[in-house]
Amino acid sequence: MTTQVLEDATTSVAPAIEYGRTIERSLAHRSAISEVFVTDVRSVRPMAVTAGIHLPLTHLYYSDHRQQPKLHDSLLLLEAGRQAAIAGSHTNAGVPAGTLAIVHAFQFSLRNLHALRIGGEAGPPRVDTDFYGKTARHNGRYRKGRLEQRIYMGDVHVGDHSMDVLFLKGDENEILRHAQRGTPAPLSSDFTEVPGGVRRVAPELVGRDNPLNVVLTEPEFTAGAVTAQVAPRFDNPALFDHSYDHLPAMTLVEAARQLALFTAGASGAAGAAEAAEAARSTDRSAALCAVGYEGGFQRFAELDAPLTATATPDPEGAGGLHAIRVGFRQDAQEIAELTVTVADVSHLHGS
Repeated sequence: MTTQVLEDATTSVAPAIEYGRTIERSLAHRSAISEVFVTDVRSVRPMAVTAGIHLPLTHLYYSDHRQQPKLHDSLLLLEAGRQAAIAGSHTNAGVPAGTLAIVHAFQFSLRNLHALRIGGEAGPPRVDTDFYGKTARHNGRYRKGRLEQRIYMGDVHVGDHSMDVLFLKGDENEILRHAQRGTPAPLSSDFTEVPGGVRRVAPELVGRDNPLNVVLTEPEFTAGAVTAQVAPRFDNPALFDHSYDHLPAMTLVEAARQLALFTAGASGAAGAAEAAEAARSTDRSAALCAVGYEGGFQRFAELDAPLTATATPDPEGAGGLHAIRVGFRQDAQEIAELTVTVADVSHLHGS
């Protein structure tokens, strides 16, 4: 195996970025034009790109939040970074079209939240990406890779993202899926509802207004934990832009965010009824925002088996931060684990 080594970033001059239109949707692995958030990808040096991104002001999914003041959604920035990485891997890092990138682990965090206020942006958004990859000697293909990103609003550094991925061809992915299941996997397009039917949690309890964006059943309280079933709507075009044979990683991140917001909002409650009332509080729910995610994925989340998410509350930390671990279990196995950092952003009203 050989490893590509990046040049010193100080030797490169960032090229001008275009913001007039979004890139070809296939480069971002999206089906709908409305779900493409990258406007331009430019090479900075070998294995490094800079990309312009478009942050929509009104979006069915990414604009549906209760927190005040309104900030650009952390998962919108994460998705824009993901798309910039995919496009850049094809145009600059030598990853062939049609290659699947399976996420193994990732980390994402926001900073300088004042620059993310909608309507008060510090400048045009962009994502800078460095790629690190290992190629096989016999065919030069990348098998594993890592990317590191810095997200900016104008000149203000607002976020960091890193991700470790496994690159697979289509037939290799089919072999891996069959090895995990033993049977062919159904597709999300085969379902109109989660098998068995569900009763989803009220949107306001998980920081939402639109029921379409709720991905959890009503949470249950057990000793020292909060548990819910993951139950997204398959007709949500943001979560299921095209047909999948598993629950996408971003859907699990959304589930972790919603359960973390509920758990943080219910912090200090003595029981389920009191917790629900605390989470429903307009003042409380409007003050909370997920500003960081970290974790990994061990197995695919199957569409046709119950998936349980369990949050472990923590004491409120410095600055009103909650670091809440969310574990996902399916068929008696933990398939993913994420830690969501929830912050009180009410202080930004005065900034």
